[in-house]
Amino acid sequence: MTTKLEDKHAGNGDLVGEGQPYLGEKYQANGKPVANGRGEISVKQEANGKCGVPRKSLNMYSWQEIQKHNQKADQWLVINRKVYDVTGWANKHPGGSRILNHFAGEDATDVFRAMHLDLDIVKLYLKPLLIGELAPEEPSQERNKSSQLVEDFRELRRTLEAMNMFKANPAFFFLHFVQVLILETLAWLIVWHFGSGWPVTIFISCLLTISQGQSSYLQHDLGHLSIFTKSKWNHLMQKLMMSHCKFGKMKIKYIDYEKQHLYFYMVGLPLLMPVYFNLESMKVMCLQRYWEDIAWVSSFYIRHFITFGPFYGIFGTILLIYLVKFLESPWVTYVTQMSHIPMRMSKEENRDWLSAQVLTTCNVEQSIFNDWFTGHLNFQIEHHLFPTMPRHNYHKVAPLVRSLCAKHGLQYVNKPMLEAFGDIVRALKKSAALWMDAYYET
Repeated sequence: MTTKLEDKHAGNGDLVGEGQPYLGEKYQANGKPVANGRGEISVKQEANGKCGVPRKSLNMYSWQEIQKHNQKADQWLVINRKVYDVTGWANKHPGGSRILNHFAGEDATDVFRAMHLDLDIVKLYLKPLLIGELAPEEPSQERNKSSQLVEDFRELRRTLEAMNMFKANPAFFFLHFVQVLILETLAWLIVWHFGSGWPVTIFISCLLTISQGQSSYLQHDLGHLSIFTKSKWNHLMQKLMMSHCKFGKMKIKYIDYEKQHLYFYMVGLPLLMPVYFNLESMKVMCLQRYWEDIAWVSSFYIRHFITFGPFYGIFGTILLIYLVKFLESPWVTYVTQMSHIPMRMSKEENRDWLSAQVLTTCNVEQSIFNDWFTGHLNFQIEHHLFPTMPRHNYHKVAPLVRSLCAKHGLQYVNKPMLEAFGDIVRALKKSAALWMDAYYET
């Protein structure tokens, strides 16, 4: 069903209540780039109503029509009942095209709201892509989704916003940053005072491992835009914290997948960060000539050469760096995977945002140690539901999320940490059996 209605929004930018960074690109109303310079109108001018944009008519669509546009070459999204054609713009999306393709033909209101920080700038993005809205008789989400569950979740978010749960506590993150500085300073003072013997080297490696692990959590907070109110400051500080490494991919074709859950701990885990992340990413940066990233990574090594080079020399300092990476890798890998790998994996089922996150992630029991050791990623359910929320508020939000899950019959998984670690082994063993079947028995 499609009918016409007059576009009442031209020039006022009052399209949605969600936010997204501005790229300054120029598009037609169908989301495709302007063909030539004639009649080009910047997105910012159009959204602010500072130029003479002709009034256009918009279609009203049914869900039946919208759900047909769910292919890579034909992608429509629904956000706050507005229909957007993002086909020609998907490759310019700051978060990548894959997530847009994943939600093509669906209501993306909740995931859109969850992922974006700046609620005003998004209007500059969306206005040129607007093609219509849901017909009045259509529900705000697909008919297979529970409208009551969706509305309850949105009401929960409004409640959390009113409670300032998305506002960061600067002192919390500053103290974590100070923790990193203290650990690195202490490591340097110890080697300066006691020398660079093996016992001292092993001890300071442990201190530096803790420092690097906590730095990983801080850069994770910055990557989720949960510290500063402006995206650019989060991104800048993230580069500062982690030297801005880009990660490449490798494919190993010949491997005994049936035993991967066993040798994963002896080889895979310790080498994940020093080999897969660091060395492989450096190769990609050099081959692709990512000069900015190379500069950031160089600053990381220069800092270590200045502080530890006088005691270990260049080669010894490099060994120290990769010893720390070797020790850090199992820690960070276990923490990041304990809430993901063991959970349900299946094909796309077009679930609402709350159900999708609760079914595919789990929590680990709270304690002071667990919170510190995991960087509060033991609250993975809350983290996935509200990615931009500062982690120091997760424990306040968790009871409300658990209550909402109980109301709608959703299982809220919260397990001990050792059980969560064991589930990684069991999940990998199951995955190994599937790979064995796929590679050798089919």
